[in-house]
Amino acid sequence: MNIYADLFLAFAKMGACTFGGGYAMLPILQREIVEKRGWATDEDLTDYYAIAQCTPGIIAVNVATFIGFKQKRCLGGVVATLGVVAPSVAIIALIAAFLSNFADIPLVQHALSGVNAAVVALILSSVIKLGKSTLKDAVTAGIFLAVMALSFFAGWSPVLMVVLAGAAGWLARRLRGLEQEAKS
Repeated sequence: MNIYADLFLAFAKMGACTFGGGYAMLPILQREIVEKRGWATDEDLTDYYAIAQCTPGIIAVNVATFIGFKQKRCLGGVVATLGVVAPSVAIIALIAAFLSNFADIPLVQHALSGVNAAVVALILSSVIKLGKSTLKDAVTAGIFLAVMALSFFAGWSPVLMVVLAGAAGWLARRLRGLEQEAKS
């Protein structure tokens, strides 16, 4: 089959079957991209996933773009990206079309309130899991607390906070390295 059709269909299948965002997509990516199609190695996929988390945009879209680009350069990246987003766009358009007809019904409003509460709980759960795996020492905990305080009380730009947090993490590690060199 045509590689472009393969890219589109593989990522469309993943986009249609992955609920919960990019993190939920990792096992599917590993099975489809590494084991089934051989488009990347486990190491490649880990690198793509890490880079996708550090670049603007949705993790699943970024990974699809990287893999598509690896296969067929720019057009491959575009095709894979369209494949992963097409199911979501179709589903959202369908929901939006019907939701506007039913949004004023109390039952629907109550159901959406419940869904909103569940989404907040799921986001909080993800934050706690990420915190456990990321905040491993005083430096990362301090950066977390500083960014949280600046976010809540100072209203700083998220982009500025990410850049400053990255610089603070780099500087702290650099100073720690220099300190260890001096002890040696």
